[in-house]
Amino acid sequence: MSANFEAKKAVVEEIVSKIKAAKSVVFVDYNKLTVAEVSELRNKCREAGCEYKVYKNTLVRKAFNDLGFNQFDEALNGPTAVAFSADEVTAAKLMTKAAKDYEGKIVLKCAFSDNAYVDKKGVEALATMPSKEELVAKMLGSMQAPLSNFAGVLGNLVSGIVRVLARVAESKA
Repeated sequence: MSANFEAKKAVVEEIVSKIKAAKSVVFVDYNKLTVAEVSELRNKCREAGCEYKVYKNTLVRKAFNDLGFNQFDEALNGPTAVAFSADEVTAAKLMTKAAKDYEGKIVLKCAFSDNAYVDKKGVEALATMPSKEELVAKMLGSMQAPLSNFAGVLGNLVSGIVRVLARVAESKA
């Protein structure tokens, strides 16, 4: 086998391992971005814990086909960049924001999230969802609110009793 074939096989294996490790994978058309804009986008992704890569469409298609997914064949045409994310929403949020920031220079295609194909509208919906950390914080706040309210009621009850007893003591004195 040729060295080129082995190199492509290694890249497909790399893509497969990144897909398996990621919670979501977002595909975008980046055709009109300048080199400086691509570098800026890569840096934003890196800061958010995502990885923005450009692979040959045929290699990404092969990786997904090896995993048993062929819904991405149509999306993997033309210039395609891939954003891998360790959570379900970060890559979608970044790429949706980039599509707005770069005014049509980057176009959302589709995504792979929760072991399923997600269309463009689904990617936009993912981008509006709160992150796992935000959901946990909201849940903890909801769980803490009744306890906090109960403690407040008990505190008011005790202070009310103290005030009544103080008035009784004042009236007897």
